[in-house]
Amino acid sequence: MKRKSLVFLILVISIIASTILLLDRFYPSSGLSEIKTRNRLIIWVFTIILLFYYIKSGSKPQLVPSVLSNEKIANKEKDKPDVSFKDVAGLDEIKEELQETIDFLNNSSKYKKMGARIPKGILFYGPPGTGKTLLAKAVAGETNSVFLYASGSEFVEKYVGVGAKRVRSLFERAKKEAPSIVFIDEIDAIGSKRNLESNNEKDQTLNQLLVEMDGFNTHETVIVIGATNRLDLLDEALLRPGRFDRHIFVGSPNMKARQQILEVHTRNKPLDKSVNILDIARKTHGLSGADLANIANEAAIIAVRKNRSKITIEEFDAAIERVLAGLEIKNPTVLLKEKKTVAFHEAGHALVAKLLKTEMVQKVSIVPRGQALGYVLKFPEEDRYLLTERELMNKIITLLAGRAAEELIFKEITTGAKDDLDKATKIAREMVCSYGMSSLGPIAIDEQHIKYDYELLRAEIKRILDKGYKDALKILEENRTLLNHIADTLIEKESIDSKELEQIFKIYENPIDCAT
Repeated sequence: MKRKSLVFLILVISIIASTILLLDRFYPSSGLSEIKTRNRLIIWVFTIILLFYYIKSGSKPQLVPSVLSNEKIANKEKDKPDVSFKDVAGLDEIKEELQETIDFLNNSSKYKKMGARIPKGILFYGPPGTGKTLLAKAVAGETNSVFLYASGSEFVEKYVGVGAKRVRSLFERAKKEAPSIVFIDEIDAIGSKRNLESNNEKDQTLNQLLVEMDGFNTHETVIVIGATNRLDLLDEALLRPGRFDRHIFVGSPNMKARQQILEVHTRNKPLDKSVNILDIARKTHGLSGADLANIANEAAIIAVRKNRSKITIEEFDAAIERVLAGLEIKNPTVLLKEKKTVAFHEAGHALVAKLLKTEMVQKVSIVPRGQALGYVLKFPEEDRYLLTERELMNKIITLLAGRAAEELIFKEITTGAKDDLDKATKIAREMVCSYGMSSLGPIAIDEQHIKYDYELLRAEIKRILDKGYKDALKILEENRTLLNHIADTLIEKESIDSKELEQIFKIYENPIDCAT
């Protein structure tokens, strides 16, 4: 550093001298007339060489990777978010849980008088798209705190010590700018369980994170919020009280929450009077907040495409189909024979679903979308958290009804039931291994023991699936005329909505329900 300063001082003196000598060439003075031309050239050349040397020394290449000399973490946000709890819909219980943390940051003195300490860490876990990041920003917005964002992958490097250094830098900044909130998204990237095969660099990074979270001074109001989709991967030392004191599950919203989320995402959109947010919430069972936001956006895009001034229920229905079933194929090259097979396949699903009342059929279509040649949009009448053995069995019967219809009508089966078989087998496996709903009795079998009893479990799963397939064939055989009517209507119109399906059912008096 001293050498560079000395070079800079000499350079300044040389530039001044060179400038004076250059001006003397155009405006001669008696005092400088004795300096010869050769000496002037020497001074000018020396100044140029010194200038190049100084510039080169200031941009010399690093001998170590630049990532080691970088004190800052990329993509960090110092902004104070303008998001508040008003922008977070459908998570009332979680917002109420977080109010204490917000109150502590805003009025910490009354808690300290009682000897209470602020939770050092809050961990949000749950499926993707449910609002974990939005909640963290809302907490920062409500407390007017500095919000420091980092993703777990930013701490992972191949150079030993880099991740730990970045963790230190992040937490030093958080303490300096307290009150602050440190949000680490996808924390399982650095917080996964340590073992003999784990990476040394990742272990050092995790160790540093553990030290920083457990080493706060009591007067510093710094909260760490983590988010992950895989709670089971996190190290136990990270989950203990004193680090992440509170674990909050952020799951898929229920019907009321979906209604509130849709209201938030449609409040700046011109809606037609035909749009009923509650009906849309009923049709979107099981979707996350991100899915609902996407549906609202897709509906607006479709309305613009149709040159509409307002968004109608038609655009929302099309958006739901776009999100759930995929992109519609405009010019499909489906053979007539395949089209007829798909029609009976989907008609089988729709007929059995309506007879067994497993779910409400919203739409049946044989218009190809994504990788599917046809689909049935269905949703439950209300949110369910507990299912009986009979209801699970009815779901299996409904899933297998498509293949059963193919066999009943064409005396052969196709590859179109692959996804149905996967879903039906998964339900049957959970009934045997998790729910104790089989002849094996009330027993739960974990993944490690499945391989030891594979043949026994496979036989039990097959028994359940065979029974479901047999019941599906029986229902379709007893209602074959109705099946043909639905399939013929599909071939003619390509899609049937719930009202049209209801009218078809009314033509036939009391179809026989044979699932007993």
